[in-house]
Amino acid sequence: MSGTAAILPRIGSPADLKGLSEMELERLAREMRAELIRVVGQRPAHFASNLGVVELCLALHLTFDFSQDRIIWDTGHQIYPHKLLTGRADRLHTIRTKGGLMGYPNPAESEYDLFMTGHAGCAPSTAFGLKVGDDLMGRPERHAVAVIGDGAFPSGIVFEALNNCGGLDKKFLIILNDNKMSICPRVGGLGYYLDRARMGNTYPGVNNWVKKVLPSIPLVGHSAEQLLQQFKDAVKASMHGGMIFEEMGLTYLGPIDGHDLRTLVHYLEKVKAMEGPVLLHVLTDKGRGFPPAEADPVKFHAPAPFLLERDAIIPLKTSSSKAYTDAASEAVFDALKRDKTAVVITAAMCEGNKLQKVRETFPNQFFDVGICEEHAVAFAAGMAKAGARPIVDIYSTFLQRAYDQIFQEVSLQDLPVVFLLDRAGVVGADGPTHHGTYDIASLRVFPNMVLMAPGDERDLAPMLEFALKHTSSCAIRYPRAGLETIERDAAPIELGQAEVLEWETDGMLVAFGAMAGTCLRVAERLKQRHGLNVGVINARFAKPLDQRTILKAVEECGFVLTVEEGCLMGGFGSAVLEAANEAGLNTNHVRRVGLPDRFVMHAERDEQLAEVGLDVDGITESALALAQRLSLVPTTTGGANGDHWESTPISA
Repeated sequence: MSGTAAILPRIGSPADLKGLSEMELERLAREMRAELIRVVGQRPAHFASNLGVVELCLALHLTFDFSQDRIIWDTGHQIYPHKLLTGRADRLHTIRTKGGLMGYPNPAESEYDLFMTGHAGCAPSTAFGLKVGDDLMGRPERHAVAVIGDGAFPSGIVFEALNNCGGLDKKFLIILNDNKMSICPRVGGLGYYLDRARMGNTYPGVNNWVKKVLPSIPLVGHSAEQLLQQFKDAVKASMHGGMIFEEMGLTYLGPIDGHDLRTLVHYLEKVKAMEGPVLLHVLTDKGRGFPPAEADPVKFHAPAPFLLERDAIIPLKTSSSKAYTDAASEAVFDALKRDKTAVVITAAMCEGNKLQKVRETFPNQFFDVGICEEHAVAFAAGMAKAGARPIVDIYSTFLQRAYDQIFQEVSLQDLPVVFLLDRAGVVGADGPTHHGTYDIASLRVFPNMVLMAPGDERDLAPMLEFALKHTSSCAIRYPRAGLETIERDAAPIELGQAEVLEWETDGMLVAFGAMAGTCLRVAERLKQRHGLNVGVINARFAKPLDQRTILKAVEECGFVLTVEEGCLMGGFGSAVLEAANEAGLNTNHVRRVGLPDRFVMHAERDEQLAEVGLDVDGITESALALAQRLSLVPTTTGGANGDHWESTPISA
């Protein structure tokens, strides 16, 4: 492209695509991939999935006018090419940074983004809802398109949507973006089904041949139509599995080459003129145009920053410290090694949960069910009923999708299912769709549920060992953060028992989870700078709560501050206040610090913790403000080193 003006900077909106030649569009696709490579080389971001949909994105914007028509991308992490074409190319370098573009669709950024879509499988339902809503509101001319990957396609909600749109028979397009992957290679029977479609990709050609031959068929009227349809059905049934969609009331087209722009536009124009719901099966390559990502799309799903020199990948320096996820996967490995009745279940997140070694070493004790969280939990319940000891290893944000199964199939039956909740709390650049904000509040309401959080690395493995011996369900939450080890002789894990790290009577910080180390640093600062002797309790359990230890602190200490990396409403601090209220204790000196009643936007994890007052500065400020309010220390306008203390606590 040397000596030729770049095209991408001239694309201010999809309307600017209309005057481009086919050669210019192909050049634009190359420029888009080059920009993705440049940006992802600078910071961790979703990569391979975006490289795979460049031509598909171009074709969709060439065919439809999404300033009026509707499009929902599922899952939204493949949104980067769409952002490049909708007026955000000059800001793509800010993606996933504080104040920059979100790594998912964001209606606050553009009229072309209709939903924040961070959980897989929902696009067919929401896009079809948009279509039915537009018809109802007198806008039947608007088209609606859902783009969904084959990894998300087995989700139960997808088939609920297919059933609904097939029954209502409204004009609607679902594009199945089939790259044989989710984050890891797809699993399950539907994957085999789609593989048959890939192998039988001559159907469109046969269909065209039938149309050409039709005039020479020596039959007329109903008999000819019947014969033609029977022949087409036989071809479909013998060549691939598209018949299942036809039987549900959708017209199935494909599979077609998702990197052939001319073919894509041809089929999209064809579909645009059709009536009723259509499923267009598009074959793409995850990582297209970047050989390392094509060769290893799992590694390049969301790679660490890198330099590209003469096609060689040079990783930039990243942290090599262990994270809580590493400790959890090691604990799972040891548990499965000790107990052949223990199994681990993941919902398409083997890579994210770092279970590769478990999968390879214990294939008969490892189950990846795909992006099907409801099934994962109900499946675990059945295994527990049969006597196995299932561990459901899942992100906190994704466990929400199985809430009814936790209630009906696990808690109500009082079955010993263990939940490992990865990414509890704020998760950094993935932002509000992925924060593990609500698990404390949602899980502690269930009878028979034990809810734990390790204060540091030394708590995690013993908690899993305890959970696998317990007779009821247990959940263990831990953050997306580096491991911390608190130097002490760690107390054993016993049901409902907290661990006192330091006991002081001026005040007490009661930490639930990995905030314990931060609270120790806060206590040290309060002592050194303000002469307050403040203790720290590693709560370990939100349910059952250690009432003897924590209520003793409420009775004896000048103030009590509960600290949790979860929502305040219904969270750990609420459990403490409830227990104190039932015991008839005064709680005027008790305050809670946690996540506020709003969505925390994408940024680095440290930036998010500082924003919500869950770093050392913020917790110190809350503790000092409470102590000042209670006249435990003099009110000041500034602390040491210019610190400024507010006169009221940060959180309710």
